[in-house]
Amino acid sequence: MTVEPPRILLIDSYDSFTLNLAALCRASIPNCIIHILKNDELSFQELKSVIGHFSAIIVGPGPGSPSIDNDIGVVRYLWTMDDSLTLPIFGVCLGLQSLCVTFGAQLRRLHVVKHGQVSHIRHVDCDLFQGIGTVRAVRYHSLYVIPSVKGEIEELAWADDEDNGQVLMACRHKTRPYWAVQYHPESACTNDPGAQVLCNFWKLAQTWSKVHGRQQRPWDTTLRNVGRVWPSIPPTSILPPLTQPKLKVTTRTLALPHLDAIYISEILGASHEDAPFVLLDSAASPGRFSIIASLLPSSLQVTYRIGDDAVRLIQGPMTLHESCPDGVWSWLANFMSSRRAIGGDPGVPFWGGLIGFISYEAGVNSLAIPVHQDIDVKHLQHPDINLIFVERSVVLDSINGVVYVQSLIAEDDNWLSETVRRLKHRVVFRSPAVVPKSSDTSVTYPNQGHYIARIKCAQEYLFSGDSYELCLTAHTHVSTPRIADDDERSSSWERYKILRKLNPAPHSAYLRLHPSTFLSSSPERFLSYSRHPNTTCQLRPIKGTVKKAPGITRAVAEQALAGSKKEVAENLMIVDLIRHDLHCVIGEDVQVKQFCRVEEYETVWQLVSVIEGRPENPDEGNLGWRVLERCLPPGSMTGAPKKRSVEILRSLEDTERSVYSGVFGYWCVSGGGDWSVTIRSCFKYDEDHVKKGEEKWVIGAGGAITALSDPDAEWDEMMIKLQSVLRAFGVSSAK
Repeated sequence: MTVEPPRILLIDSYDSFTLNLAALCRASIPNCIIHILKNDELSFQELKSVIGHFSAIIVGPGPGSPSIDNDIGVVRYLWTMDDSLTLPIFGVCLGLQSLCVTFGAQLRRLHVVKHGQVSHIRHVDCDLFQGIGTVRAVRYHSLYVIPSVKGEIEELAWADDEDNGQVLMACRHKTRPYWAVQYHPESACTNDPGAQVLCNFWKLAQTWSKVHGRQQRPWDTTLRNVGRVWPSIPPTSILPPLTQPKLKVTTRTLALPHLDAIYISEILGASHEDAPFVLLDSAASPGRFSIIASLLPSSLQVTYRIGDDAVRLIQGPMTLHESCPDGVWSWLANFMSSRRAIGGDPGVPFWGGLIGFISYEAGVNSLAIPVHQDIDVKHLQHPDINLIFVERSVVLDSINGVVYVQSLIAEDDNWLSETVRRLKHRVVFRSPAVVPKSSDTSVTYPNQGHYIARIKCAQEYLFSGDSYELCLTAHTHVSTPRIADDDERSSSWERYKILRKLNPAPHSAYLRLHPSTFLSSSPERFLSYSRHPNTTCQLRPIKGTVKKAPGITRAVAEQALAGSKKEVAENLMIVDLIRHDLHCVIGEDVQVKQFCRVEEYETVWQLVSVIEGRPENPDEGNLGWRVLERCLPPGSMTGAPKKRSVEILRSLEDTERSVYSGVFGYWCVSGGGDWSVTIRSCFKYDEDHVKKGEEKWVIGAGGAITALSDPDAEWDEMMIKLQSVLRAFGVSSAK
């Protein structure tokens, strides 16, 4: 007789840590099969009909309150099921609160919320905590429960807070097989004993089932609507099979240690304002490779706006629209699958492919959150996806002083030879970057009172349990007179050179892709993925920055960043969110390779973590793009849980973020890719200066709002971030 593996039903209340809990379940319950079900996906009547096919239920964490039906969904019915349906249940955070409130506990707000903070957990050393030593666990909650003294809930563990007093951390039902913890055993910073409670739950569950004669019913293959089995590939896109490479890369390699990206860019046309141009510029340490495209009049530009049913293809004077019935991500995957290439230098990250930007709203749309756009002005807005296919490129290795001249075009020796010749002989004069005068430049800042009021409103959402962290942002608008076309120093390229000089960054960029011009000095890599096979995905969230100044040594920066409870908590929340996003595509193999390490950059010290994932199927060739689609918008620009946080932020912010808070980078024909977060950047709509005689630039800035945030300090921090870009317009101080 075939023995059924244990099936675990994990109920997801739209949290951003759910798959971390699923991974812990897989590690704690041998050979288990996990079904993940949204808390509103089935009615309780529908759930009752399938509950016998499961060995246990895990009630995961989530935003909101156990007393609000829309927040808790079907969970509220689980605790009072008929005895004939009863099975072991383990709750986490919201799950514990729901269990206790159902049986008479009082629900209250903490005096000081605990979001991303580690606490020592005092426990009974039996039951869930049998054989477990010292527990240090991460907490994400603003609500807590006080069980009735003579009620049905038995307390098992507590945290003793200076600011909140004794807070319940674990409990069980006295007669039913229900256990729960308030802390997050799945968090990256909960220690092993804290995570071991899930192993103990499974032992208790097996014992209870054996004593009560409960057996999991064999799975019925006709049951197709009971969540989704994890790990599995989410059905977010229809992806093409990998095809045999159709292109071959031709490369010329030069040792030219004195060249820089600016010189190469001007050779390849950066100064010609009317033509498209793209540069991904490692302008500061720890950046290494800069990618400069040599675009043709026939280079294919791909644009897309949310809500359209077709992509727009621009090639010279021709514009076509091509339907994307399966969505823009599937269209892009098919496009690149037919353009795979071989033969490039394996040490060079980019051989050719798509370069450009993806807006914040493109990621919001992927969360199934409506993006409201004014149809009358939609054609006057920046595309949500704006990419160009690069066939000729020059890649500069700034560390080794090596230049790679590359082409995907067959028999392109003439261009390769001519480009090599031009690089060897300095034939252009490079004008110096001159900071413009600001007398004719006007800046419209966000309203300070309004922004601070929004911070306080955001904190109220944090206190109520709707979010752990909210990245609140606003736009600043810069108007500067249009200067004659023959004055090159007034061009966007000249402005980029000023920005690069004043604020060099490892993920700088200059993208001139009509109708958008984009300048960036971003310090933050979002996602990189190596080429197939054996793809590794890496995300490097930054939360915590100290500007370099006299007396700000590494030791001082370490204390200000790694020694700050607030900064570490902000970073941890995004680390746990990113782990969840990666688990969705990768499966189980997701690891935190670096947590909250202080890294030195050209002008700042930053608190950086590194999360990596490898797919279970090493032959998965579309992995990078599936991860990119799933992880947008960047968690460092939203907060956690991501979906609820984005919904809240859309109610707090006055405008769409557009290009700001999205990502920019490349998708290589080899299958690799590298994308950075759009911060410390500015962008303009190219038609504005034509219509009104002036250039209108937009700069986005903001910050992660937590329960520990000081509203005035958050305003000051936003203004400091703005200044890093405003100086390129000759604005010396933000007001």
